Amino acid sequence: MSDMSITVNRRISAPVERVFNAWLDPEMLARFMIPAEGVKVPKAESDARVGGRFSIIMDTGENEIPHGGEYKAIDRHSKLVFTWESPFSVEGSTVTLNFADSGDGGTDLELIHVKFPNEESRNNHQGGWTSILNKLSEVAA
Repeated sequence: MSDMSITVNRRISAPVERVFNAWLDPEMLARFMIPAEGVKVPKAESDARVGGRFSIIMDTGENEIPHGGEYKAIDRHSKLVFTWESPFSVEGSTVTLNFADSGDGGTDLELIHVKFPNEESRNNHQGGWTSILNKLSEVAA
């Protein structure tokens, strides 16, 4: 089942530079990496370079869930690739973000996440990434 993937697309009413940079800025990560209602991010760190790592703690009120990964590609304002490590992920889980100018001052963002341990995990991540991109759309505007 690890070959499963999800794709989430979102048009965001903010310039490509702002949307791209939000993914590398710990303060912004803490504001939009909210996969569900009631989750908070009390800590986010980012060493924004290829080979650098990021770390995000998601607090559900009952548990603190660590998430992290390594930046594999950083193509300024067009593409970002990082591994995705959490208690719910498998080795080789990777997220690719493709950014494009929407032509009206906004950004077309495509998120592709590959490798899940099972269908339930894939479905949960689909909902989580959808919520995260909705929140990004709010805070980047």
